[in-house]
Amino acid sequence: MTSTPLFDREIRGFRAGDGPSLVAAWCRSAPADPITPDRFRTLVLLDANFDPEGLRVAVAGGRVLGAAYAVRRLTPLHGTDLEPQQGWIPFFFVDPAARGQGLGRLLLTDALDWLRAQGRTTVDFSSYTPHYILPGLDAETCPEAAKLLDALGFRTLYEAAAMDRSLVGHRMPEAVARRRDELADQGYRFGTPADDDLVELIALAGNHFTPDWARAIRECLAAGAPLDRIVTAREPGGRLVGWAMHGAYESAIERFGPFGVLAQARGTGLGKVLLHLVLARMRARGAHGAWFLWTGERSPAGHLYRAAGFTTTRVFRVLRRETPR
Repeated sequence: MTSTPLFDREIRGFRAGDGPSLVAAWCRSAPADPITPDRFRTLVLLDANFDPEGLRVAVAGGRVLGAAYAVRRLTPLHGTDLEPQQGWIPFFFVDPAARGQGLGRLLLTDALDWLRAQGRTTVDFSSYTPHYILPGLDAETCPEAAKLLDALGFRTLYEAAAMDRSLVGHRMPEAVARRRDELADQGYRFGTPADDDLVELIALAGNHFTPDWARAIRECLAAGAPLDRIVTAREPGGRLVGWAMHGAYESAIERFGPFGVLAQARGTGLGKVLLHLVLARMRARGAHGAWFLWTGERSPAGHLYRAAGFTTTRVFRVLRRETPR
C-alpha cells in the first residue's frame, strides 16, 4: 500500500462537506466497525453536545485522512449536572494509507488539548453517553490504538463484555417456565406495559439504574417503537420491580436491553423469566439472534446471560486519562 505524504496536512475542526469523506475514511480505517452516513448523522452531528471544533479532522491534499472526536457536555444527561471536569473521546481513526507517520498521535493530542482548553481534566475513552459508538477499546481488534492510548496516559478503568446468542430454535427452558408459573401463582405479573405504566418504568430505570436507560426507553418509544418490545414484572403488591426489552437503541430489533431487576427482587428467578420472555418475543418478530454491547463478564448479569446461552464475542476496555488542572 502506498503511503500518503503528510507534508501539507492540516488538523482542524469539522466543516460542512467533510461528512461523506469522513465516513468513507472511517470505513477504510475500521472495517470491523464501519458506519453509515445516517448513523454518523444521528450519533455525532445531531448529538446535543456536538461541537464542530471538537471533531478534529486531519486533511491532506483535500482528502480526509483521519479524525478524533472530543466531546463535553453542553446539555446535562440528567438534572443539571454538566460534569464540568469530564470529557470523552468516543472514537478516533487514521486511514491505512496515512499510518506510520504519527498522525494518530497528533490527532489524539489535538483532541486532548481541545478538551483541556474547555477545562476538562478527566477524559474517558470511550464510555460517552448518550451516543457512544462502542463501549471502549477492543485491544484485540485494534492493537496499534491500544499502544497509542497507553503511551498517552490512558489506563483501564474496567472491561465491558459484548455478548451474542442465536435465537434459531429458541425455547424457554423448562426450569424457567416452571419458575414463571410459580411466580405467577404467588401473584407476580408479567406483561406488556400500558401507556400509563411508562411513567413508573422510566422512573425505575432512571432512579435505580442509570439515567441513560431512562432516556433510551423514552426516546425509542417517542420514535414509534411498539410497547410489546418491553416486558415488565410486578410483585404481588403491584409494585414494578423489573423489566426487559429489545430494540431500544437505533431501532435494532436484535439488540437486547436495557434490562433491570430491583436489588430486593433478585434471586427470585425474575431476571431469567424476563430475559427469556423477551427473547421469545424477539424470535416471534423474526430475529435470528440477540446481542448487546455492555456487561461485566464476571458480574451476576454476565453469569445470567451465559446461563441463557450467550457467549462473549468482544471485550472492550473503558479507559481514562487524568491530568492536573
